[in-house]
Amino acid sequence: MTPFDIALCRLFHQGIAKPAFEQPEQVVAHLGAIQAQDYPASLWAIGLRMAHSTQTLVEQAIANRLIVRTWPMRGTLHFVAANDVRWMLKLLTPKVISATAARQRQLEIDSQVLARSQALIIQALEGGKDLTRAELYQVLERGDIVPTGQRGIHILGRLAQEGLLCLGSHRDKQSTFVLLDEWLPPSSAVKEPARDEALAELALSYFRGHGPATLPDFERWAGLKTSDARAGLETVKAQLRREEVDGQAYWLSQNQVNIPTEEVSVELLPGFDEYILGYKDRSAVLEPQYSQKIVPGGNGIFMPTIVSNGHVIGTWKRAIKKNKLVLTAVPFTTLSPAETEAFASAAARYGQFLNMPVEVG
Repeated sequence: MTPFDIALCRLFHQGIAKPAFEQPEQVVAHLGAIQAQDYPASLWAIGLRMAHSTQTLVEQAIANRLIVRTWPMRGTLHFVAANDVRWMLKLLTPKVISATAARQRQLEIDSQVLARSQALIIQALEGGKDLTRAELYQVLERGDIVPTGQRGIHILGRLAQEGLLCLGSHRDKQSTFVLLDEWLPPSSAVKEPARDEALAELALSYFRGHGPATLPDFERWAGLKTSDARAGLETVKAQLRREEVDGQAYWLSQNQVNIPTEEVSVELLPGFDEYILGYKDRSAVLEPQYSQKIVPGGNGIFMPTIVSNGHVIGTWKRAIKKNKLVLTAVPFTTLSPAETEAFASAAARYGQFLNMPVEVG
């Protein structure tokens, strides 16, 4: 296997090239988790991995409680499969809570503030209610809890990490918060794995969905300690395939991937897509000199990317004008005629997802 093979294999194992998934929950379960702080981008991250998808279909999976948006790892919003929510929170959030303890002390968020906030929020949401962030901040203010200066989002995030809250359906283009146990009642049919089993399940899901990938890639993606990441991999490595590239061990699904090289494949990935964010080392798909174009100024905002045959070759922008979608390519270098044609086809597919006519700028 060569570095070029790594990029193409990831494209196929992530379900981007020749997408075959039929349902949003299949995509999310396959990847283990999909980063989702940018809501519209995360819907497309799921949709582009499906054979036939629309934004409405993905949002219906949210409303049907088949996928759940919450803070399971790295203090960042992700979509996870409904059956995975509780064990992932239990496995991964203690490290995040510990890492943010100092910041919460700075914000004067102590156990009393959290207990009071929890009581207020339960009272406001119980009975199947949903409230936006702004509405929950008003609840806190009426209970003499000041939400300004990042206190509010730290309180809500902490309560979500502890399994009290998750995000429900959108209302008027705004995220809403719901009580996790009401939105997704615990089921005796869903067995919560022991910690070692959870590490193994997470590792197997990651390497099958993101492979070829390394142990440091998995550690960074999940936010695990090195010892825990290694323990998870050791348990499941007999179920994976090992490849060595430049002295580094890569792990991936045992399923053989037939990689076509005779045609140009162009995909339009959203910002924050797992194809970019899912790895510590992104050099197999993104040349280092272009990193600043993907994360301008190192501000943590990942731009939408154009991917050609597995490699990032530029970014793209969208604008809505007079009920049509205008997509503009911003390539690192000039697109070839074949890439230009493939970009137009990928743009049309995105337009179908949003049910809007598309014009390529």
